[in-house]
Amino acid sequence: MPNKSSSAVFKRVLLKLSGEALMGDHDFGIDPAVINRLASEVNDVVQAGVQVGLVIGGGNIFRGAGLAENGMDRATADYMGMLATVMNALSFQDALEKQQLTARVMSALTINQVCEGYIRRKAIRHLDKGRIVIFAAGTGNPYFTTDSAASLRGIEIGAEIVLKATKVDGVYSADPMKDPNAERYTRITYDEALEKKLMVMDATAIALCRDYNMPLRVFNGNTPGSLMRIIMGEDEGTLIERG
Repeated sequence: MPNKSSSAVFKRVLLKLSGEALMGDHDFGIDPAVINRLASEVNDVVQAGVQVGLVIGGGNIFRGAGLAENGMDRATADYMGMLATVMNALSFQDALEKQQLTARVMSALTINQVCEGYIRRKAIRHLDKGRIVIFAAGTGNPYFTTDSAASLRGIEIGAEIVLKATKVDGVYSADPMKDPNAERYTRITYDEALEKKLMVMDATAIALCRDYNMPLRVFNGNTPGSLMRIIMGEDEGTLIERG
């Protein structure tokens, strides 16, 4: 049972995982060790009494934008990418259930044989009952990323913050993989992120958070315990908020 006496500073969060985060050291697909570790970290958060919504990308299986650049119709490619996110969502649901958690996959595309369709009020009821809700198929519309879906779902369910797990420990002034002098920000405003084109999330996702005053924290999802530290109020990664 969740520990209601925990010192968690949030009651409801939206966690965004990239599809690439599920690959581990592989070039494609899902690494069972990685997905089980991530599920264990989500379990810790749930046991702290926090309600969790999840959005997972599909880049470990299929990238619609990349195929569109090589000649495929963009809308068709994006729909294929949405189906990849459903596959990841089902795999994460399975990993969560192995942690003795109850999880529901809700898809923006209707696939009744494998998951529920997305209905906002029903998603909130699931969360209120302590179930983890995994939002699949992005927004259900082509030309929108899963980053935008994370911002949108976070706003819709009344999350207190959107947490984006990446491969780096926050937002930098430049790509830290290419520029050793890149500076890491601990806090930055939405407008600064947009003006400096920091590409931590796409512009639509950041603008949505800005317009609805949804705090956004970017952190390294590969660092064990980082998610829980954020839940407990520690200053992990980079916080993007109003100035």
